[in-house]
Parts: sequence; C-alpha cells; structure tokens
Amino acid sequence: MNLLTFDSHQKLHESGAGIITGLVQTNPRAILGLATGGTPVGIYQEIVKSFQQGIVRFQDTTTFNLDEYVGLPEQHEQSYRSYMNTHLFDFIDLPRSQAHIPDGNAPDLVAECQSYDRLLDQAGQIDLQVLGLGHNGHIGFNEPDHALISGTHIVELREETRQANARYFGSLGEVPTHALTMGVGTILKAKMILLIVKGQDKAEIIHRALTGPITTDCPASLLQTHPHLVVLLDSEAGSLLQ
Repeated sequence: MNLLTFDSHQKLHESGAGIITGLVQTNPRAILGLATGGTPVGIYQEIVKSFQQGIVRFQDTTTFNLDEYVGLPEQHEQSYRSYMNTHLFDFIDLPRSQAHIPDGNAPDLVAECQSYDRLLDQAGQIDLQVLGLGHNGHIGFNEPDHALISGTHIVELREETRQANARYFGSLGEVPTHALTMGVGTILKAKMILLIVKGQDKAEIIHRALTGPITTDCPASLLQTHPHLVVLLDSEAGSLLQ
C-alpha cells in the first residue's frame, strides 16, 4: 500500500491526474476503470488540461465505469453517463465506443450485468481502477453486507448512501433506490487501484478501511489485500492515520 497525504486539493488532483495520464502515455491502449461522484471531479479537470496541452491522447484507451443508477434516463443530469460526459468525455478524444457504462435502463437488468461482465472479460485486465469511498465503506455501489458479489450486479442502495447522494438531486425521493455496480471481485482484479478520499467526514471510515479487520461489513477493507493499492488523501481525511 502506498499512502500519500496532501495539504491541498489542487496537489491531490494533480497527483491523481498524473498517475492516470502517466499510465496512458506509457501504454496508450490502457484499460481504465473510472469512478463518479464529487471526489474525482478535480482529477478529471486536470486530465482535461493535460489533453488540451497535448500531453496525453486517449484514441486507443478503453474505459469502464464502476456503476450507474437504475431507471434514471441517460440524459438526466445526475446519470453517470451525463456525469462522465460533463467532466471528461466531452473534452478528450476518447472514442465513445470505447467508453463503457452499465445501462441502468436496460429492459433486462440481469442480462445487462452479464453483458457488462463479458465486455470486461473480452477487454482483459483493468490496468488502473479509480475508486472513491462511501461513508459506510462502500466501493462502487457495493454496500456492506454479509457477503459480496464478485461480478456486476443489481444492488439496492442503503438509506445512508441515498441520503449522501441526495445533495445532487432536488430531494431524497428523487434519488434512485437501485443501481448496477461492478462487483468487488472485478475491482480487485485490476492491476492497480487508485483510492481517492477527501474530507474530515471520511476520516473514520478510511481509517477503518485501511487499518481495521478485513470484513464485508466494510467492503473497502478488502482493498488491504490488493498488491498495488495507491491511496490519495487530503489532510482531513488522513487525520486519523497520522
């Protein structure tokens, strides 16, 4: 585990973007696993800057997003397809045919999960998987449970997860109750995992995830088993790890 703590968000964003763009520069055909939410926005902004400066290109890169809400129209501003377009895809040269996101509006969601796993298998091992961290320890939308599913699956979102995401919607009632998510098994297969955590409100859960027992009650704790885990923290999130 490589743990890095930053005294400013700008430095954290630049570091995270540098890790991702450095990989693509070295391996233009890299397969990236991407995350959404508030945490990686600044990193995506730095990646866009690097592209605009001619430092990196993405024509041969392939991406797979972790998750998508069920039942939210693709054009909805809070769908993860819209998120990725707004923060990254609209500003780089990644072919849309190489940018994969689960379809939360598929007529058969079980078949969609199976299809997504086939795409992942065909692409090969993810070179770098970007992750954020939920307040209850979820990664992707893999919520705490007595057991975790390895492959892509439908998940019922916990109340605390919906409440945390309600700030992006008009009300809690507008937050979808279900999502499709890449499984923990798939996440752990990535060659490298880049976990990004910011804020004092995440200090306790990141401490638990990285130093506590490995348990499905805290899905992120399984990251302790990964051979190439890089963790980027701001000083507030890392306050209990000093």
